[in-house]
Amino acid sequence: MLNILRSVVLAGLGFLKTRCRLAIEVLALRHQLGVLKRSVKRPRLTNADRGLWVLLSHRWASWSDALVIVKADTVIRWHRAGFRKYWAWRSRPKGGRPAIDPQIRALIRRMATANMWGAPRIHGELLKLGIRVSEATVSKYMPHRRKPPSQTWRSFLDNHVDTLVSVDFFTVPTVFFDVLFVFVVLAHRRRQIVHVNVTANPSAQWTAQQIVNAFPWDTAPRYMLRDRDGIYGAKFRNRMKNMGVNEVLIAARSPWQNPYVERVIGTLRRDLLDHVIVVSEQHLRRLLRSYLDDYYHPCRTHLSLSKDSPAGREVEQAEMGDVIELPVVGGLHHRYTRRAA
Repeated sequence: MLNILRSVVLAGLGFLKTRCRLAIEVLALRHQLGVLKRSVKRPRLTNADRGLWVLLSHRWASWSDALVIVKADTVIRWHRAGFRKYWAWRSRPKGGRPAIDPQIRALIRRMATANMWGAPRIHGELLKLGIRVSEATVSKYMPHRRKPPSQTWRSFLDNHVDTLVSVDFFTVPTVFFDVLFVFVVLAHRRRQIVHVNVTANPSAQWTAQQIVNAFPWDTAPRYMLRDRDGIYGAKFRNRMKNMGVNEVLIAARSPWQNPYVERVIGTLRRDLLDHVIVVSEQHLRRLLRSYLDDYYHPCRTHLSLSKDSPAGREVEQAEMGDVIELPVVGGLHHRYTRRAA
């Protein structure tokens, strides 16, 4: 009997010791949670964490007493949000039209971006390609424009390349630290510099006269691309209007919108002007004419002309002789041709 009594007492003491240890452990954990709550203003919880506490709030009567990291109202708000999402998922439409292929959507956007087309035009083009979609679908996937579509500068230049010239000024310093102004007129079709002249005092009247000299009689171009420099004053504009030339002005401070003449000016600098010291107007004018007549027009190849020169250059076959080297522009450049031995 004493042995049984001793066993019961030991078991009770062990139980009390276990409860005491458990209470101390809970106290230590609650203290750590209090420290964590003071350190972190807003703990990061996942949807699984929120779901666990929503489930505990329904299954455990004392759940709010053990809740430390958030308030009990927050758990209730999680439950209501989950309720709304659940019924939104249950109420989602299960039918409807199937989504069209991503490649077709990309094609619609590409057509709308590359062309000045609306939905009917794109829809007709798709039908001709064997792609059967509704016009409403085309409208849905077209990029929205805030203003009516217009052609790009590239399209404008390509469409008017035969009747388009560009003009521009650039400066050249002299040996005496004066500044000379070079006026260039470039025809886009064959990248030919149809006119170039030099002056120390440019004016609107002088500039207009250069256009007259470049295009005598009825040879004036239909379009002229230029910047908004003040040198193109009222006299210049009136002369262009009388000649039937339509002036196309690029945006302010946007030389990239007049790329061909800017590229030609860079070519003149790299091929010639960076390697000489200009003495006077006559000297610069003579250098430019020599460069254009002896090298640029008859010899120099261009990427935009399929590696041909502006004036056109015949292909010389091997049977025409050996390759010889002819210096041009004072030896700055050379022309290579075939001559019979």
